[in-house]
Amino acid sequence: MPRPLLLACVALVCLVAPACNNASVTFRLGPEDLTLRETRVLGDGPAAAKIALIDLTGVIADQPTPSLLGPGANPLNEVLVRLEKAAEDPDVRAIVLRINSPGGTVAATEALAGELDRLRAIKPIVASMSEVAASGGYYAALATDRIVAQPTSITGSIGVVLPTVNVSQGMARLGIQSRAITSGPNKTLASPLEPMDETHYAILQSLVDDMYSAFRTRVATARNLADDHTLDPLTDGRVFTGTQALDAGLVDVLGDVRVAFAEAKSLAGVTSAQLVKYHYGKSTRPRSPYATTSVPMPRADGAAVATVDLNLAEALAAAPPGAAYYLWVPGQWP
Repeated sequence: MPRPLLLACVALVCLVAPACNNASVTFRLGPEDLTLRETRVLGDGPAAAKIALIDLTGVIADQPTPSLLGPGANPLNEVLVRLEKAAEDPDVRAIVLRINSPGGTVAATEALAGELDRLRAIKPIVASMSEVAASGGYYAALATDRIVAQPTSITGSIGVVLPTVNVSQGMARLGIQSRAITSGPNKTLASPLEPMDETHYAILQSLVDDMYSAFRTRVATARNLADDHTLDPLTDGRVFTGTQALDAGLVDVLGDVRVAFAEAKSLAGVTSAQLVKYHYGKSTRPRSPYATTSVPMPRADGAAVATVDLNLAEALAAAPPGAAYYLWVPGQWP
């Protein structure tokens, strides 16, 4: 893209984005290094043992996130690449998964949890909750050995949502009719253009019920909450603070990253270690455990290009239409 046109696009985004719902804009101009490096962000002296701090940030989805200049990074892939690097390093004795996520698609969240289950058979994993670790974010935490929440973390939202919309009545008022030619009565399941059919929604409800049952079972098993009278109010979709979650048995410990670091060392059986974060290139080196490391957008030739990421209504844009979600996004859906 010619530089004047790029700058014009940047200026337009700066003007428009503040007025958009759930808008955030990140600019990364200039070449990026695709080498995944590590930097110490916390530690106990010169210890050789390492604890890997890996961020799970934003919506969990198994496809590239939207970007103004094209598709961006795949959130699921970025987490798994870092997890695998930690698993393969013999000096990494444990992993801290720092979660700041409202959840994501059901399939991507389950894939992440499956990888966490596999990796914690090799090395202990501690979940460290940031601002939000709800729905799919909490689902991921269940696949770790210990859950640490800050007192004011928002968690819970245990459940499933499959959003639909129907515009057939509005179209009819405008004299517009839709008639799909199908091979069977359920091929237009929940089509936004066809009149609402309650039998279709009953089918979709059965899908949601099946996914919810799996989520609920995972909560009951991981947190040893077999009593339905105890489990029912915890899994009806409501959210909790970290303090409330501790009282309810949904998390193990209250504390920040330092507490999670201490828990990881304890599970790994080491008294001292270095807390390290992975990042691309030298320019994005984190200076604290709370630093966010940027992700470059690769070209087909393997190089990296400058990106201008535009995150608008991220929860819906990060996944294909028709996806079901383990997701908590207040105000996103009625």
